[in-house]
Amino acid sequence: MTIKEALSWARQELFDACERPAFEAELLLAYHLKKERTYLLLHEMQSVPELDVFQKLIQRRALHEPYEYIVGSASFYDIHLEVEEGVLIPRPETEILIDFVAKIIEKENITKMAEIGVGSGAISVVLARKFPKLHSIATDICDIPIKVARKNIDTFNLNKQIELRKSNLLDEVHEALEMVVSNPPYIAEDFLLESNVIDYEPKEALFGGKVGDELLKQIILDVKYKGVKYLACEMGYDQKKPIQEFVNEIGVKYIKFYKDLSGFDRGFMIQF
Repeated sequence: MTIKEALSWARQELFDACERPAFEAELLLAYHLKKERTYLLLHEMQSVPELDVFQKLIQRRALHEPYEYIVGSASFYDIHLEVEEGVLIPRPETEILIDFVAKIIEKENITKMAEIGVGSGAISVVLARKFPKLHSIATDICDIPIKVARKNIDTFNLNKQIELRKSNLLDEVHEALEMVVSNPPYIAEDFLLESNVIDYEPKEALFGGKVGDELLKQIILDVKYKGVKYLACEMGYDQKKPIQEFVNEIGVKYIKFYKDLSGFDRGFMIQF
């Protein structure tokens, strides 16, 4: 089968599995061949080596397995991060959280931070690359994220800036901190998710409780109790009102919400 024929077949196989079947067919074939996508156009009559291996990649995607798990890598901010099943795939929305946090770090000259729920390490890695004087303790309750985050931290030579620690929230963090950042689970248990998310991504990184904001509220209480000045979190599009009411009850200096690129409420910054 030639490259042209393989792409035609793959497009058909992926037609119902993703929004851009032609694009993803090209991405997966380029990954299989270890070439750039432009190579496919210039060599479309060349035979595809190990065709069965490529077909298995397409079949995995046709079953809605996320592209990032298939290739073991996710594009995020200005880097690529290693990912695998058991680790939440970093989303573009979280890049907005990073930019939001970066302004406070720069303005307040923050050097001591913690991240709750490290996942692939996306937040801590990007912030450490932006701010060489920033030192972070990144926690997660699960072993796979800690393993994957360690690989990404090693890749970017950030071991002196980021310490990984297995912990439920901040339970094992006793150091003084200036800021806590988190993209925690915030989806309600009964919310219907697409197959590529619910069937593959870790549920402990998705669901935040029966309503969805329970874990967010616990993080707010924990950070306030520990005397940390700033907390920045991602949240669900419909959680602004309950979070605002909650912080009004417990008392904070201020809370500022931000929106994502689609105009939905997506996160907040609290100063205690």
